[in-house]
Amino acid sequence: MESSTAAAPAAPSSDPPLKRAISRNMLLLFVIGDVVGGGIYTLVGVIGGEVGGLVWLPFALALALAVLTATAYAELVTKYPQAAGAALYVNKAFRKPFFTFMVAFAVMCSGIASASTLSRGVAETYLPRLFDWSLSETQTVLIALGFLLIVAAVNFRGISESVKINVVLTLIEFGGLILIVVIGIAALLDGVGDIGNAFSTSDAKAAGHDVTLIPAALAGTALAFYALIGFEDSVNVAEEAKDPGRDYPRALFGGLLIAGSLYIVIGIIAPAVLPYKTLISDDTTPLLEISQLGPLSVEIKVFAAIGILALINGALINMIMASRLTYGMARQRIVPAFFGKVHRGRRTPWTAIIFTSGLAFILTATGDVSDLATTTTTLLLIVFVTVNISVLVLRRDPVSHSHFVAPTLLPAIGAVAALGLLIHRVANDTEQITRALLLLGLGLVFWLANYVATRGVDKQFDTGMIEAIEHPEETPQPKD
Repeated sequence: MESSTAAAPAAPSSDPPLKRAISRNMLLLFVIGDVVGGGIYTLVGVIGGEVGGLVWLPFALALALAVLTATAYAELVTKYPQAAGAALYVNKAFRKPFFTFMVAFAVMCSGIASASTLSRGVAETYLPRLFDWSLSETQTVLIALGFLLIVAAVNFRGISESVKINVVLTLIEFGGLILIVVIGIAALLDGVGDIGNAFSTSDAKAAGHDVTLIPAALAGTALAFYALIGFEDSVNVAEEAKDPGRDYPRALFGGLLIAGSLYIVIGIIAPAVLPYKTLISDDTTPLLEISQLGPLSVEIKVFAAIGILALINGALINMIMASRLTYGMARQRIVPAFFGKVHRGRRTPWTAIIFTSGLAFILTATGDVSDLATTTTTLLLIVFVTVNISVLVLRRDPVSHSHFVAPTLLPAIGAVAALGLLIHRVANDTEQITRALLLLGLGLVFWLANYVATRGVDKQFDTGMIEAIEHPEETPQPKD
């Protein structure tokens, strides 16, 4: 039954709808491309520093946690196939506009922080290895900002173009990881390294690193989880998928399992073929080092180029997510309608793209790779706890169409696991919660400004936002 306070139907919007252009296979590649990328290309050595040769173990644990949370996303996106993602789910579950906004802002900031991380990774790690450059901090920042400008231009060009580029780049970056697996196996067969090193912590202990399995596995999983995040971004292109109810669960679980399995294999190969000191050295990138081993080795510049394309792909998908999330929030009256404007020619959310790109510029200029990566994970763990709880709360809200239904136990375990990992991270790295709180503080300022402005023209702002979520067909659409 509709509430008596429901808003009256609004006049039809003059803005066109988003174009439905993403097929099932394109969506699968979108998920794979979003998961595969910066994490696996940059964090293997850092994880080795926590768990010794057991690099594969944190990847396996992180995959299990990701699959648990993915069941909640699969149910919610097929139940409510709209662009707002986690903001939509939390709003429907709790009907608290402020809570909705803060969750949505956390998701947006996580995507922007991740894109900023990848832009810095291009400028700090792979580009210098490609061209034998030695860059100053100023030069690194300028290159990273130029990289983000290119990503913004592709995002504005259109979702069809963006996803097609994503398909090409995903095939390249996925092929790069397959290449590492082939090179690593060939090196092992040629007598390089020892497969037993991947199932031992003795090399770490010999190097003076005392590895206690459970604490080390938790610390490594918190790092490895960054390599597996990204699957949640795909819910924000639900309105642009041809058949989200049928295609999304298959693409989500298929993409996670493909990427996660590949990560576990690389987590075995890397410590098997690389000396432990090389694996964890700050002066090397493990995948670049593996590419030069054994009878099938390749020129380091070739793999450096592949790494750059992988990071570009991850940044593009994160910025697509952030801009579509901002657009979705504008349509639901969570942020000002200005951010929901759609370009008539390109049919892309141009104001949202400008806004999110501007925030990415600020983060890129003020944080390094490590800071931005860990902040990204901290923010997303907060979001994952709320989404796993939301899917259970929303069982009380039936819909008329069929949709994926997650086994109740899985999102419940997912909420507890995400909360536990978040607590472990906060307890062991207080700087990361401080950075996350600063970003959420910025969101609070934004909320208050928007709330005051909206209250000035609409005394029923809170009710209006909830009704807009519950009755999207009656939602006032942003106009030019």
